Amino acid sequence: MSEDFLSKYDPRDFPPVAVTVDMVVFTLREEGLRVLLVRRGGEPFRGAWALPGGFVKPDENLESAAARELEEETGITERDAYLEQLGSYGEPDRDPRMRVVTVAYWAICPNLPDPKAGSDADSAELVPVSAVEWGEVALAFDHRDILLDALERMRDKLEYPYIAAKFCPPQFTISELRNVYEAVWDTSLDKGNFQRAVRENDAFRSLGSAKKIASGPAGGRPASLWSVREPEGSDELASPDFEQLGIDSLSSSDSPLYFVAPRHSRAPETKSTSPRRLESPPEVLKTKKLRRRGRKSPPRRK
Repeated sequence: MSEDFLSKYDPRDFPPVAVTVDMVVFTLREEGLRVLLVRRGGEPFRGAWALPGGFVKPDENLESAAARELEEETGITERDAYLEQLGSYGEPDRDPRMRVVTVAYWAICPNLPDPKAGSDADSAELVPVSAVEWGEVALAFDHRDILLDALERMRDKLEYPYIAAKFCPPQFTISELRNVYEAVWDTSLDKGNFQRAVRENDAFRSLGSAKKIASGPAGGRPASLWSVREPEGSDELASPDFEQLGIDSLSSSDSPLYFVAPRHSRAPETKSTSPRRLESPPEVLKTKKLRRRGRKSPPRRK
């Protein structure tokens, strides 16, 4: 690139565009799926709930900005969480201040401490995901859209055991793992079928030890501890379509092993005062991959 070209180039000839990162941080509390939200302390949407996030600094890339925001908002570094890019959102009117394109990330943070609001927020809370999913809590900007996309992505990703295990300690019981699937998929799984599926799934490894706490008020044999094998590289193969043991599973020793989630329908829109949400075109909705099955949508709230 010639110096002559750069000397004549003026970026002010083009409309200004800013780039932000927004974080969808999931955790489990009281066996329920929660998401980290902040109450905005300034305009626009002062006082509204929103996803944590911020502008990308001139000297950092997207991944660095996401890691920084995650640590600032949760106190957790990316080494202690599962962090993945979700997608970009760039509708012209998504931010009333100027043209702002955001790159969204979602994260799984086990044992997330009680959140503390940053300098630009009035408060921060771990809000039940269902409250946002079904319109009980409104979000600023297009953040409900982003959260629903992240929830759908995570439910799909939970088909891989090593993703589900991110909600658990390094050593976990089958019961703790089942609670993860039930909370994220918002469904109930048969205990016996689930235990059998885990024991027959090569992705899980029995540690040959047990908790010293008895499994119930009447005592009994302690629960066995398990861990999950991390995949080598990112070779995540597609799943064949078949059912086994009451839930879907893949049982080939030479392929990544995972459960297939029950089907979830997207939460309906409500007539609340939340910011306008842009719907996907019908032809896009019809072509979305729907491999999940087995769950009925909750009734509309009056």
